[in-house]
Amino acid sequence: MTGLPLPPDRHPEPLSPIDDFPVHQISEPVRHVGTSDRNFYDRYYFNIHGCSDELFAVIGLGQYPNLSTADAFVAVLRGTDHRVVRSSRVLGADRMDTAVGPIRVEVRSGLRQVRVVLEPNEWGLALDATFDAFSEALLESRHFDRQFSRVTFDSTRFAQTGAWTGTLVIGDAEVALTPDRWWGTRDRSWGVRPVGEAEPPGIRSTDTGSGFFWIYAPVQFDDHTLVTIVQEEPDGRRIMQDADRAFPAGSGRPPEWLGRPEHEVRFRPGTREVTGATLSYFGPYGEKTAELEVEILLPFPLMMGTGYGLEPDWRHGMYQGDLVTQGQVMDTTDPAYAPFGLIEHAARFTYTAGEGHVGKVGYGMFEFAVLGPHRRYGFEGW
Repeated sequence: MTGLPLPPDRHPEPLSPIDDFPVHQISEPVRHVGTSDRNFYDRYYFNIHGCSDELFAVIGLGQYPNLSTADAFVAVLRGTDHRVVRSSRVLGADRMDTAVGPIRVEVRSGLRQVRVVLEPNEWGLALDATFDAFSEALLESRHFDRQFSRVTFDSTRFAQTGAWTGTLVIGDAEVALTPDRWWGTRDRSWGVRPVGEAEPPGIRSTDTGSGFFWIYAPVQFDDHTLVTIVQEEPDGRRIMQDADRAFPAGSGRPPEWLGRPEHEVRFRPGTREVTGATLSYFGPYGEKTAELEVEILLPFPLMMGTGYGLEPDWRHGMYQGDLVTQGQVMDTTDPAYAPFGLIEHAARFTYTAGEGHVGKVGYGMFEFAVLGPHRRYGFEGW
């Protein structure tokens, strides 16, 4: 016989219900993405705070299509009690299935209302709460970076502030979440960033002068939301920067650009522990458009137990098995409790400059990390 060879035997790619909708971006089922990069991810993030130092909670749920995994966590710090519940499963074909073990996210109204649930469990942490948007979702600048020619970050994210309604259970305490004071931020991001099992470093092991300086500060005021982003190299070169106001959902007002953000971060002597900060904004001709004073209320160590850290047994996208759920209950007074790296601070923000805004107070998050050297603040090494 002559002609083309027969294709190799293989199972057909499974479909899912979303394939019945006109949302495809490439000539593949929706479960497949437009890149073969192992580090592609698609993630939900939420936080909850009481506009005070009472507690800080963080929720995350991610899918990693090219690693065929999904994972999620809920972490809460209240007083000296720090709890984490986390779960991981095989992703499967249905990308619309946003449940991972006892944790699930339900989009009730796109860009407006989202419900988050953590079912009761042996670690004494449970949540059933609905996030209602205060601001329009703000599309941030594209996050792009390379290391030795390889793309390490290429992602898109939107941010949104809002209020929570529901119940949070922490051990024997039950907290009623009401929208008058239980506020928070959420974001959705997708694209490429390091995930999964650690890769051999190769030439990256020679990159001894690198570092990571990061500020991410979404804050809600009574009539707008302000989102600030700064990522710098150790010498101050900017990888990314954003400074925009977003206005209440349904207002029809487009975002307002504030210009270049600048920072003056204050540290406890001899440490990298933040005690406060000043954020200033400058327009295209050098004019100051606004200035905020940042008062730290409660620091939350994001990298402990959530998958954001470097813990060898649990990182985002790491294969754990068909379905695995774990929990941690930590005492912050234990000498072994050692926060590190990326810290999310519940914070109070006060305008000290800016036409029509002086004295205005808002609440949100001051997310900060300075890893490795940073010339301006005198940090050397890791």
